[in-house]
Amino acid sequence: MSDFISRGFGGRRRQPKGMEGRIPPGQYYEPGFPVLTAGPTPHVDTAEWRFSIDGVVGAPRSWTWEQFNALPFEDVPCDIHCVTKWSKLDTTFRGVSLDTLLAEVEPLGGYTMAHCYGGYTTNVALEELTGGRAWVVTEHEGEPLPTEHGGPARLLVPHLYFWKSAKWVAGLRVLDSDEPGFWESNGYHMHGDPWREERYWND
Repeated sequence: MSDFISRGFGGRRRQPKGMEGRIPPGQYYEPGFPVLTAGPTPHVDTAEWRFSIDGVVGAPRSWTWEQFNALPFEDVPCDIHCVTKWSKLDTTFRGVSLDTLLAEVEPLGGYTMAHCYGGYTTNVALEELTGGRAWVVTEHEGEPLPTEHGGPARLLVPHLYFWKSAKWVAGLRVLDSDEPGFWESNGYHMHGDPWREERYWND
C-alpha cells in the first residue's frame, strides 16, 4: 500500500502541552499539513467542475461551481487525523454541509461511495455524513483550497481518518449496501475511527 503514497510519513512524535486529550492513540502532533496523494494530482477547472449525488436516491442532483457557491457556507474549525499517524489541530475549512446537499436528493440507502476527479473512491456510511459532521469544502484557512490538498473541493469528514475526506471530490453515490473504495480494497478499515485506531482490516 505504501507504494501509492508520495510523501508525508515522516515526523517526530510529539504532543503540544495540554492538548494530549485531543490526539487519538498512536498519533503525533503535526504543525504543518503534509501532502499525501494516491497517484497523480488532477487539476480541475472550476468551469468544468460538477458535484453530483446519485444512486439510490429519490431525486439525483448535480451542482455547477456557480450553483454550489450559491448554497449556504459554514466555517468548520476542526482537528484532522491521518492514518499515517499525524494529527493537525485547530485548522479551519469552509464549505457546504452534507446535510444541505443530501436534503435535496432524498437518499434511500444507508451507505455512500465518494468518487473523485482522478478516479479515487472511498466508502462512508450515510450516518457519518449527516448531523453536522461532514462538508464539501472549498477553502482552508481563509484561502481557496490548494490543489495539492484537494482543491477546488474536497470532502471533509474530520471525525474519521483523513483518507475518508476525499480530495478532488466529484460526487457521492448512495448505495443500499457497504462497498470498499480504493484504500479499503487495499487493506484499510471500512469505517476508520481514529479514536478506535481503525486503520486496517483487522483493527
